[in-house]
Amino acid sequence: MSDQPRNEAPANVADLQARLRSSGYLASRGLATTTLIGLRLGRPILLEGEVGVGKTEMAKCLAHIGGRQLIRLQCYEGIDTHQALYEWDYARQMLHVRALSESELSDASTVSGLYSSEFLIERPLLAAIRAGSEAVLLIDEIDRADDEFEAFLLELLSDFQITIPEVGTIAADDRPTVVLTSNRTRELHDALKRRCLYHWIGYPTFEEEIEIVRLRAPGAVDALVRKVVAAVQRLRDMDLVKHPGVAETLDWVDALGVLGTSELDAASAADTLGAVIKDRDDLELVEAELDRVVADG
Repeated sequence: MSDQPRNEAPANVADLQARLRSSGYLASRGLATTTLIGLRLGRPILLEGEVGVGKTEMAKCLAHIGGRQLIRLQCYEGIDTHQALYEWDYARQMLHVRALSESELSDASTVSGLYSSEFLIERPLLAAIRAGSEAVLLIDEIDRADDEFEAFLLELLSDFQITIPEVGTIAADDRPTVVLTSNRTRELHDALKRRCLYHWIGYPTFEEEIEIVRLRAPGAVDALVRKVVAAVQRLRDMDLVKHPGVAETLDWVDALGVLGTSELDAASAADTLGAVIKDRDDLELVEAELDRVVADG
């Protein structure tokens, strides 16, 4: 559990925005409104958007400002229910068996004890059920999981309880706050979307992105911040395989800071381009247009 004391629920949208800002997150009114409604109604919040626009960070900051435990389930291709819910610690069970005598193993209670909570490995979803309202459950990149896992989540998000055959039914006393994120590598099913409040997080405007960088990197030179943000916004207008998100903007400012550079020109941009461009073909395209990307105005 988090050591931070549990805070009172936000009074209104402006209050939630202010709290998120104090945690280093600049939330639009639309995002803050969707989040506040989700908190009040106990509904999961589905955040979609491009990579690096702050979907995951929103869940982290939400846990921080509420003094709650962040429980993260990172989805990937092939994830199954046991990896997300629970597993039995077979290695410990075998060691326990070897430590018992043959006579002790004949006792029914001893055998059933091999499937007690002592040998249960808690995965994120079971941890969230047990933590209840003391946790924020982040189901990250749900679009990477397959249809079967997404269907399994439908039941969990409706009931927030599971049945472990050897242990019984475990239900949440009260529901955790649930945030799902998706980069739209595939379309999610309508059934999942209907259970959630939805918000699309797009790329920020020029002024919004400057404000985000100032929040996250307050020591950065203002003129440099403005030039980096302008350059990133030009990159997003180019025909790239992977457009840079806000995370890359922050990385670029940090990289320039490490080199002690207070100016973004073609030379310093070339030295640090790996902080913002993460694809070989994109790198060649941007290098050919570098003077235009970092140009003033």
